[in-house]
Amino acid sequence: MFLNHRTPVLPTPEQALRGRPVPEFTVPSRHTVLGNPLVGPYPEGLEVADFALGCFWGAERKFWQTEGVWTTLVGYQGGYTGNPTYEEACSGLTGHTEAVRVVFDPAVVTYEELLKLFWESHNPTQGFRQGNDVGTQYRSAVYTHSPAQAAAADASREAYQKVLTASGHKEITTEILPAEGRPFWPAEAYHQQYLDKNPGGYCGIGGTGVSCPIGVAPAEG
Repeated sequence: MFLNHRTPVLPTPEQALRGRPVPEFTVPSRHTVLGNPLVGPYPEGLEVADFALGCFWGAERKFWQTEGVWTTLVGYQGGYTGNPTYEEACSGLTGHTEAVRVVFDPAVVTYEELLKLFWESHNPTQGFRQGNDVGTQYRSAVYTHSPAQAAAADASREAYQKVLTASGHKEITTEILPAEGRPFWPAEAYHQQYLDKNPGGYCGIGGTGVSCPIGVAPAEG
């Protein structure tokens, strides 16, 4: 959550920090707002979605405020360093994004509706930044957990690009990749539900003001 004037560059696997086999910290057992466990296994019938849209403090709050979301937690994803720390992720040498894991009940809120919230809650055209937050960890990303999620994410990106272009915005830079092979590493305890613990704290995300169409992806996959 800081302004960095250097041009961010993603590290290669060889350049990335090696990390560690076990984390240096423990994760709280329960969500401070929703009261449910942060870490799985989760109850049967729930699904998992992973999003990165800038500073994970404000991003997480967007999702925990959504009906049908069972729990959320913030962490690091999409890079190479095992069990990273916040300082390591901010160094730009892990390759990770600041990500939010969203565990939801698809009978109450659909994945397409979560995608709509994702697109509208940040500016997905900015590359390695989000507003004044600059760094590879702030890039926009969706890490999918099934072929159906991948199809929905791709379709929503295409649909949102059309309305963004019509509104004079640039090309979407969001990466859409399988979560498989890209582990989600939970962040330190003080980052979890940060804006519940610090209601006046820094948020750092903001949308384009352009509404995203929903219902644009196939139901099966």
